[in-house]
Amino acid sequence: MSTDRESRERELRDLLAGAFQLPPDVAAITGHPTHPADDTAEATHDRDHGRPADPVHPVHPVPEWETSASPEPFTPGPLDPVPFTPKSFTSGSFTPGSPGAGAAPYPPTGALDPADTPGEPVTPLPAERLPRSMALPGRDGELRRTFPAFPARVRGAGGFAETWWGNAWVTALEEGALDAARLARGRTYAGQGYVDAITVTPGLVLAYVHGSRPRPYRVQVRVRTLSDDDWDRFLDAAAERPGHIAALLDKEMPKSLADCGVALLPGPGELEPHCSCPDFGHPCKHAAALCYQMARLLDQDPFVLFLLRGRGERELLDALSRRSAARAARAAQEREPAPLPGVRARDALARRVLPPLPAPLPPPAHPEQPPTYPAAPGGPDPFALDQLATDAAARAHALLTSGRDPVAELTLWQDAVRIAAARPGSGLTAGTRALYSSLASATGRTPAELARAVAAWRQGGFDALGVLEEPWDPPAGRFDRARPLLMAADFPAFRPWRNHLTHPRGHAQLRLGRNGLWYAYESEPGHDDWWPRGTPDLDPVGALTGLGAPGEF
Repeated sequence: MSTDRESRERELRDLLAGAFQLPPDVAAITGHPTHPADDTAEATHDRDHGRPADPVHPVHPVPEWETSASPEPFTPGPLDPVPFTPKSFTSGSFTPGSPGAGAAPYPPTGALDPADTPGEPVTPLPAERLPRSMALPGRDGELRRTFPAFPARVRGAGGFAETWWGNAWVTALEEGALDAARLARGRTYAGQGYVDAITVTPGLVLAYVHGSRPRPYRVQVRVRTLSDDDWDRFLDAAAERPGHIAALLDKEMPKSLADCGVALLPGPGELEPHCSCPDFGHPCKHAAALCYQMARLLDQDPFVLFLLRGRGERELLDALSRRSAARAARAAQEREPAPLPGVRARDALARRVLPPLPAPLPPPAHPEQPPTYPAAPGGPDPFALDQLATDAAARAHALLTSGRDPVAELTLWQDAVRIAAARPGSGLTAGTRALYSSLASATGRTPAELARAVAAWRQGGFDALGVLEEPWDPPAGRFDRARPLLMAADFPAFRPWRNHLTHPRGHAQLRLGRNGLWYAYESEPGHDDWWPRGTPDLDPVGALTGLGAPGEF
């Protein structure tokens, strides 16, 4: 039995000795010899350069997919970002969500990691040989978040963390580490972008870190989650001051919130790294690289720390909102009501003599003119604005002086006629035609009907418009006496119809209004197209005077 086991171990060691040998074409591109490279070689390199060597451990059994020439697809666990299919890659670069651009090249297979060979140039491979990202954000939810890989840092940049909480994470890592050399190599790995996408769940950080072998290492960092009692104390402290909630919404973490008695940030020795590499250092350089990148992630979003401690962002904000509202309600109930000012009933009912109201200010003599509105391309018509402002000022002045708005009782049609009649000028200019077309369309009339109504309004206002549009039957008396008066003034006998008296030739007409005034109209003979003319008059003969002398009729 022992002989069979030793035989299998020997075969396995022989197989692993050439498992990571570079193909000839890759060796030609990178310039590195095609000899096996593993963490044993890294340990030898450390020893030769005077650094403490990473401990070399016995070979452990390797799954079949690690040693097979045609490996089967890797089946991920529930926290793995994405299934990994082995590829023959040696060096390259990647950016978050886009393999092959933006980050530093990976360590070449067949050589030591760049962290162990300072200054050694690394030649990137063509894009088709670069590894793809291993992230799968589609699995994310409230308690699982995947963040794209960080690009390589600019050489000469400062520390990995800029905020005090990010630096606290780095301090916990460095004070709990057992080997400063591995931390230095981890910083190099993180700075050159060897850490792939990072997945964070309660109590666990997971990422794949590229090392000296073709297959990246699976790295986990575990942190203790907070108990329900710890969360209650933290939420009470955060809800106590509104500034805490405002700071969290701005992706800031006040120091006073971290000093509330709940250990949000890990201390030395609380970070528990686990890596699939054969290095048993605490932490190995791959785990250190992940921890340094986590500091950058915490800088950007402190809610990642809360997720790592057991609560998602939405759940945390909802709990803070409920506690803040409950605290405000309790404070309102505990607050004593302020004494209300009061007056004794007999004082309130006592007879009092009120002082007289001040006299109103005298109204202006006439409405003021509105300011001039400049014309602007694509803007409203300045003349129309001026007309509307003038009309509003006139209505306000009438309401102030008489207490009555003369326009309030007008119909839509009557108001449209009034507005069109207020436009100065008698010719149908382009502006007038546009105004008439707009008003006629709004009232369901034609521009010709509006023009005739405007002529009536200018003849006598609201009453003249009623004479134009509403024939009526006047009582006997005034209407009957009009015909003899016209004949006495040498006019021919006019034909009566309701409140109309029409010249026998059909070119002149008088209409009696309900206000007792006579309104003159003209038309082309035989066309029955009557338009208001002249000025209204109590005397029918006087109303026709503006149309010509009696002999011309």
